[in-house]
Amino acid sequence: MDQLAPRSRMDELYARVERVMLRSDFDRLYADDIEAILRLKESRNAVILAHNYQTPEIFHCVSDICGDSLALARKAQGLDADIIVMAGVHFMAETAKMMNPDKTVLIPDMMAGCSLASSITAADVRAMKAANPGVPVVTYVNSTADVKAESDVCCTSANAANIVRSLGVPRVIMIPDEFLARNIQAETGIEMITWPGHCEVHERFTPAEIRSYRRQNKGVVVMAHPECPPEVVQEADFSGSTAAMADYVSTAKPEKVFLVTECSMSDNLATLNPDTEFVRPCNLCPHMKRITLKGLRRTLENLTEEIRIPAPLMDGGRRAIERMLAVS
Repeated sequence: MDQLAPRSRMDELYARVERVMLRSDFDRLYADDIEAILRLKESRNAVILAHNYQTPEIFHCVSDICGDSLALARKAQGLDADIIVMAGVHFMAETAKMMNPDKTVLIPDMMAGCSLASSITAADVRAMKAANPGVPVVTYVNSTADVKAESDVCCTSANAANIVRSLGVPRVIMIPDEFLARNIQAETGIEMITWPGHCEVHERFTPAEIRSYRRQNKGVVVMAHPECPPEVVQEADFSGSTAAMADYVSTAKPEKVFLVTECSMSDNLATLNPDTEFVRPCNLCPHMKRITLKGLRRTLENLTEEIRIPAPLMDGGRRAIERMLAVS
């Protein structure tokens, strides 16, 4: 029986990803690391948080909590674990640490960054506040701890409009994503003072590309992430966070969809929605793809790459995140 149990477990896990990979590839490339990670999580009392852009073998086979930035921020609070491992990028690991200051938070690769987070510094935020006294600062979670600490409140793509409306003001500083800010301005009518930060994945989509996919795929439902340029969002049938996209597909059950976002999202949703065909333009996030099964295994084995945040930044950043969570 002991010899059969691991195989039975692998059968169950492979069933979650069989629509996007061959069994021979699963066994050859992933099974050993998956088994090791599952054992290590138990022995270390560890949990793995995985963003929606992680690859299927991570998302479906070893993670404990999956979701978009808002879901991970919420579910990171009060976890019954000694160790949190972030299968995502650096700012997400920082957020998990700010919400769990007494936990050990690890990330498999410290170089898993974000073009938005690296586009702005705390000094830039202070300069914007000095030039616009009294205007509240709404900061996208795709930002570093020191930038969050300079902010009044954080937001995600899922709750940005609600956060902005909750402030009850006609004008806000919204950083660092210029396109998200412009899309939220169009939705709310509230003036945005923006910063020229862009997601290197979403800024590559164009209206012409959307129209081309529509011509090639009759009846396709186009769903765009709000980090896309406003003219791309205007071409879409639906715009929302990765969680909103997932909810739409599972409830509306469209026959064919085109997700205008990082392409691993389509793979992950395809495994959950077998009756929907996914058109897959493959714009990969190079930072998310630095997170691998082997990296997760190595991190859990060695307990390396720990996230540490100075106390003043920890307190200020957590305050901005908690204000967000109180509204959304």
